[in-house]
Amino acid sequence: MSERAKDRVYSEDEIAARLQSELPHWRYENGWIRRRYRTASWKGTLMVINAVGHLAEAAWHHPDLTASYAWVEVRLMNHAAKGITDKDFELAKKIEDVVQWQPGKAGGALEGTPGGDQRFAYIKYDD
Repeated sequence: MSERAKDRVYSEDEIAARLQSELPHWRYENGWIRRRYRTASWKGTLMVINAVGHLAEAAWHHPDLTASYAWVEVRLMNHAAKGITDKDFELAKKIEDVVQWQPGKAGGALEGTPGGDQRFAYIKYDD
C-alpha cells in the first residue's frame, strides 16, 4: 500500500459507517475515534495500557490515552494526515482484538481468568 493510500483521510460519514460495521464499541468525537475500556481495578488498567502501548509501538502509530482507576480511554487520529485514516482503523481493530480476547470462551487449553473470584478480576468485557 502506498504512503498516500494509507493516509487517505475519511469523511465523518465514512468514519461513522466503518465504526458501525467494524468497531461498534468505538465512537467518533472531536476528530478522534475513541473507545473506553472498563477494568476491574488499577491492575487491569495498567495491563490494558501496556497492551495498547506494545501494539502502538509495533505498529508505529501512537494513540492518546487517558486512564483512571477502573478505565482506559484510547483515542486515535493520524496527526500527520490531520484526520482518521486506515492506520487508525487498523490499530483500533488490533487493540480491540487483544483487549477483548477471552480465552475461556475461545476454547482450547487456555482457561482465562477465573470469573467468580474478584481477586482475579481484570477486564469488564462487553458481552
